[in-house]
Amino acid sequence: MKFSVLTLFPELVETYVQSSILGRALEREVFQFETIQIRDFAINDYGQVDDSLYGGGVGMLMMCEPVYQAWQRAAGEGKKSRTLVMQAGGRTFDQAMAEELAEEDHLILLSGHYEGIDARVLDEIEAEPVSVGDFVLTGGELPACLIIDATARLLEGVLLKEEAWQEESFSSGLLSERQYTRPEHWRDRQVPPVLLSGHDARIKRHRKHDSLWQTIQMRPDLLDEADLSYEEVYDFLQWLEDEKNK
Repeated sequence: MKFSVLTLFPELVETYVQSSILGRALEREVFQFETIQIRDFAINDYGQVDDSLYGGGVGMLMMCEPVYQAWQRAAGEGKKSRTLVMQAGGRTFDQAMAEELAEEDHLILLSGHYEGIDARVLDEIEAEPVSVGDFVLTGGELPACLIIDATARLLEGVLLKEEAWQEESFSSGLLSERQYTRPEHWRDRQVPPVLLSGHDARIKRHRKHDSLWQTIQMRPDLLDEADLSYEEVYDFLQWLEDEKNK
């Protein structure tokens, strides 16, 4: 898979993607990554890529031609590509979308700046608006990093074990259970005894129900999509009662 990021600040994205787990996967050529400097396609020697808004308004807008030329460089004649533009009001990026994008051959991520990008070029390149949340940033570089991180880590070979992401928060539709490591006792707090029991079935039951309990407390909205049977709900309530009585 290949990620191409069109941006005015390639160093912001490069620093992130070339570090840590993603950086090691990149070195092993598990996926491909490039940044394309939109300013390389400026309309004049001054590096101009933006202009004032027609109809008036505050701020500057990125122009069509530099963005289009940068996009053409990314799209090339190679793999079939899918283009996303980081934009408020777009489809909300989530784990399900990351899994969807991980099936693509080539993702082109367009990071706007200033007041945004001329709508005509977005229509021309069929860019899909994507949002990472209901807030405004100074540019699309951070959202692009988020999308690359969440998507690339699903690719075979990026993480050591596929289970490392299949059992994480949101992959099952619920939040992850609480987790613990050594020491067994810390500041009068101890690891739940069931996790030390070595009893696989009991440990699996505890983790399943604690995952549901964390979701109820922190993200109850996720329960709307949870497919829980009557037996699962009954068993959870029994587990919860037992936990409260400890």
